[in-house]
Amino acid sequence: MNGVISIRIPEKTRNEMKEIGRQINWNEEIREFIKKRIENKKKDDVLASVTARLEKLPEVPQGSVAALVRADRDSH
Repeated sequence: MNGVISIRIPEKTRNEMKEIGRQINWNEEIREFIKKRIENKKKDDVLASVTARLEKLPEVPQGSVAALVRADRDSH
């Protein structure tokens, strides 16, 4: 089932849409914009969540990563 959303736009914009309306499927353009906007918002929310979790992790002492890499290389 599909829902209906109604928006108000300036008359000038509506007239411009009518002028080029045959070239652009406005309904499809708007649907795609909304889908992409929702997808981007979800991605932003996930990124914010991951960033918040990472900020809570303790910092690694300086030189630890180099020591671990060195140890791994030497073990082969």
